[in-house]
Order: sequence, then structure tokens, then C-alpha cells
Amino acid sequence: MTTTDASAPAPQAVVAQTKTLVARLWNYCNVLRDNGLSTIEYVDQLSYLLFLKMADEIANDPSSGGDPTEIVPVGYDWSSLASKKGQDLELHYRVILEKLGARPGTTLGTIFAKAQNRITEPALLEKLVDLIGEQDWTIIGTDLKGDTYEGLLAKGAEDTKAGAGQYFTPRPLIDAIVDAVRPQPEDTITDPACGTGGFLIAAHAYIRKHHMRDLTHEQRLALGSGKIWGNELIPGTARLAAMNMLLHGIGRSEGDSLVEVGDALAKKPGSRRASLVLANPPFGKKSSITVIGSDGRSEREDSSYDREDFRATTPNKQLNFLQHIMSLTAIDGRAAVVLPDNVLFEGGAGEKIRRRLLDEFDLHTILRLPTGIFYAGGVKANVLFFDKKTPRADGKPHTEKLWVYDFRTGKHFTLRKRPLTRADLDEFIEAYRPGRPRSERVASKGTNGRFRVFTYEELVARDKVNLDISWVKDSALDDTDRRLQPEVIAQEIVQDLQGALSEFAAIAAALGGEIPAGAEVE
Repeated sequence: MTTTDASAPAPQAVVAQTKTLVARLWNYCNVLRDNGLSTIEYVDQLSYLLFLKMADEIANDPSSGGDPTEIVPVGYDWSSLASKKGQDLELHYRVILEKLGARPGTTLGTIFAKAQNRITEPALLEKLVDLIGEQDWTIIGTDLKGDTYEGLLAKGAEDTKAGAGQYFTPRPLIDAIVDAVRPQPEDTITDPACGTGGFLIAAHAYIRKHHMRDLTHEQRLALGSGKIWGNELIPGTARLAAMNMLLHGIGRSEGDSLVEVGDALAKKPGSRRASLVLANPPFGKKSSITVIGSDGRSEREDSSYDREDFRATTPNKQLNFLQHIMSLTAIDGRAAVVLPDNVLFEGGAGEKIRRRLLDEFDLHTILRLPTGIFYAGGVKANVLFFDKKTPRADGKPHTEKLWVYDFRTGKHFTLRKRPLTRADLDEFIEAYRPGRPRSERVASKGTNGRFRVFTYEELVARDKVNLDISWVKDSALDDTDRRLQPEVIAQEIVQDLQGALSEFAAIAAALGGEIPAGAEVE
């Protein structure tokens, strides 16, 4: 069931206004860029101010019926900041960051943990406060406040040189995955590598859109106060996730933080399991720990995880995240995880983990993703959909059939000229048939159909249980009338080289060699 608001602006108007506000925010970032800040730093700095302003608008929303919602304590809020000028403004801003960060364990504490003012010129800070103060960032009846903020994060993710893109999953892909798994009000939902919170926000929005009218008051409160949570390794990214979630109505400012900061792989999950796990673990093949020496230099040390719930020991970060998610998912729960190709074909530990996934879980669907949709170049990835089951008494495997949808071959996307849209994934969602028995699925007709089914026997008979399965032929390679444009071909070559460089970098690092310039090993 879908809820609507008669006072809400038309969707097209909201999209247009969101784009306008994001463009305006990015212009503000240009002001900070001139002050010598990096992309991540100026998104961080602008986020503090934008959050305070949006929180002020929410607190004074006339639709609340005269019952203001205090997000930021009085005296440390936007109004107190905007009332000051010059040096007084700069000093008070530092006090705000310090006081709001001194709330460990709360959402505000996560948002402002170790926050520092890097806008060192009071005149520049005053200019930004004036610019942000001139604009109303929230609209009654819409979630523009959160969408605008998320748009800013997307713009920041475009700066691949700064590495910001690794924390951001394309929204059309997130929406399609959420539409496929259909989150329910009774679900407990988590993302162990939540980045800026995209999956969690989309799941929350899906439940509100389809089930809000059916929820009791207690269910509505629970939906935003603990049934949805995440984990993020990088404190700065966790800060952005906590802001993003709070502005989308998930969590309370003085309540327990819904984003835990730390290495999700360091220990096995406690008693808390999730009935739905959504994740896109960080790109990069090798797990490592960054150690800061006495001389201030950083070095990476190889790491693997000695966990009793891990059936295989490996430095491969994605394989470890897959094992972690297998533990984190509750019995009869489900998961959808974005993982690179090497998880599907790597031998040794990879083969052992894939066998366990087929035997102890129901790995029912793999979506092969195209290149050109992620901000990190050269990424070839897939979405694995699986359910966790109680072990069978007869020892038979839970996976009986695996459906593979090839959305890669013959699909050509770029971030700017041909970006991925939600409509591009409509055919996959139609084939997936969300909420309906998988027995109703229909394989594509013809040798070049995109949707095929494979039996368990066929899968385990493949060398090393290789699940990197492809069969679709790219017609553009043979049809001269459909040949790709030279710029598309050039970009795909660059992406392939970037992917290969990352793999070679991982090998070099494993052998103790130097990492090639321009290659990052996560």
C-alpha cells in the first residue's frame, strides 16, 4: 500500500528542485575548494553546516502542530550560530562542534565525533553561513532535505581521485535491489559496510511507501529507532551516514547511534542477527591494517581474520565480508550483496566458501552487473541474492537452482553521458518476480536470452565451482550497424586496464612489492 500527500509537490518538480539545490551546494563547495580543502574535506565541512540548518528547519516545521522536534540542543543550534558574525562566529562554531561531539554512543556523537573546523577564515565561514541561511532546504510533504543531502554525497563520490566513490553505491542499483527483496515492517535490516547509508535509507523508504498506513504507532517508532542499523569502518564516512539517516527520519539525535564505527570483520556478530542484510563491501581485494609509526608514516600490514565462524581463512576482503554476512543473517533471513567477479571464480578459500554458500544457503539469484556504473573504475561486480536456512536433516544442499541474469554483456554505461537509471533494471525486476514463488520464473528464450537457470549438479560440476557464468554474445561486436562509438570503446578499455591494475596491485602487495602508481589496494 502506498501513502500519498495531497500537499506534496509533483515528483518532477521535486527532482528539478533537488538538482537545483545540489548544484547550489556544489557551488558552495567551490568556495571551500579555493580554501585548499580536498573533496572529502569540503563535503565534510559543508555537511556540518547543512545539517545544522536542516535540523533547525525540521525543529520549526509548522506541520508539527506546534510541537517542535529538537534535534540539536538550544544554544548549539543553527539559530545560535547564524546570530553571530566574524571572530565570534568562528569561536562559537568551534564550541558547537566540540559540545555536540561530546556525546559518545549517540547519533549526534557519531555525527560530530572529533569534528574540527577547517574553515580557518572567519569571513569565509560567515559567507557560507549566510549562503546556506538564505535557502529553505526542506519542503513539507517531501523528503527533499534527505534527497538534497544525498545528492551532495553523490557529487562528492564523483571525485575518484580522492577515493570518495568507494563509499557510494549508485542509487538506481540500490533501488532495484530493494525492490527485489521487498523489505517488510517486521524485518531487522543492516548493512555491515554501510558507507553513506544508501541501502538502509532505501529500505526504510520502501517500508514507509508500501506499509506506512498499516503500521501501529509502536511499529512506526521501532522502524526509525533500532530495527535498521549499520557499520562503517571510516569515522568520516560513518559521520555522513549518521547525518544522512537522521535527515531521512531514521534514528534520534540523542538516541543510541545506529551507525557503529569500527571493523565489522574483527569479531563475529553477537546475539543480534538481521532478517535482511544489504551490502556493497568496499572495493579492493586485499585486507590490511594501516599502522602509523613513530615517524608519522603509515604502513599496511597483511591481515586475515581468525574467527571460529569463518570456514576459510583468507586475506581477500570480499570473501571475508561474504562469510561475515553469512553469519550476520538470521535463520530464514535473506541477503543481497554486491561483490566483485573474483568472489565467483577464485580458487582455494573462494571455492570452499562457494560450496558452503550452495550447500548451507539458498543462493537463488546472481545479477551480473555492467561496467561503467561505479565511481571506481574497472569494477566488474555482481549482486548475490541468497537465503539462510536451517540445516537439513538429510544433508541435502539448500540450493537447488541458481538463476543468473546477465545485465553485463552488450550493456554500455558511463557516469556522465549514459548513466544507469532505475528503468534500465526493469526487465531484471520483472524476471526476478519479487514476492512471488521462484517456481513461477521463466528462463529467457533463445541462446542469447539474459535469464538462465542452472541446477546444483551443474554448478558443482564446474571447475572450482566457478559461478562466473556467461553465455550472452555481444551483438555489437559483429553487427557493423550497431558498432559502439569510439569513445565508449576507449572508456571500456580504460576500465578493463584499471581493473587489471588493481588486481596486479593486490598481487604485488601480497608478494611484498611496491604498489604501482595510481593503483589502490583496499
